[in-house]
Amino acid sequence: MGIRGPLVCALAAGALAIPAIAGDARLPPGFVRLTDVTRLVRQDIRYAGSDNFMGRPAASYEAGECWLRREAALALANVALDLARDGWRLVVYDCYRPKRAVGDFLAWARDRNAPGRKDDYYPTLDKAELFARGYIASFSSHSRGIAVDAGAEVLDASGDVKQLDFGTRFDRFDMRSWTASRSIGKAASANRRRLTVAFTAHGFSNYAHEWWHFSYRALVGAPAYDVPITAASAR
Repeated sequence: MGIRGPLVCALAAGALAIPAIAGDARLPPGFVRLTDVTRLVRQDIRYAGSDNFMGRPAASYEAGECWLRREAALALANVALDLARDGWRLVVYDCYRPKRAVGDFLAWARDRNAPGRKDDYYPTLDKAELFARGYIASFSSHSRGIAVDAGAEVLDASGDVKQLDFGTRFDRFDMRSWTASRSIGKAASANRRRLTVAFTAHGFSNYAHEWWHFSYRALVGAPAYDVPITAASAR
């Protein structure tokens, strides 16, 4: 599938021409906003809204923006370019995650009275099992600014979006979400492989239990932060 429609325009406009990025005191040291690096990625930051397993915004997600360490952001821009050559548009669901949000996840998982979107995200599990089974962890590489949760979609020549089949939705707590699951269709398996190949080619590794989760290998020892995510317009 060749590059078409809006993706052609984005590439022709120099979507990956990286400008000199001024420091932003609202970001952790060495971080950038993804929008300052590439225009080839659609941001659908789920924890800034209600379309997530808790059914509400997570703590410290004051804006639906993707922040990453600069090196990871530049690598992600190259992943997006690779996928654009196939007619795919990269979509990110989560990037940097403040430590406070990780704590919010844990508190929610331990509170049996806290509502959640069970039917959509963990239909076969009791909420109390999510931490024990590793679906919710006490520490996340997202807090280092080196991890991203991502999928992809296709835009046709008129700009209409076609959702790609990845077998499950993002954050589905189920063995079918394992990257190499054999319980999904051939098209979904092929799409997962293509996504993983693109990320791996630019220095990311996939978490085998989540087809959407990728970490930038070169920065695994980077520090974690608890800076709230705020909008660029608030600068």
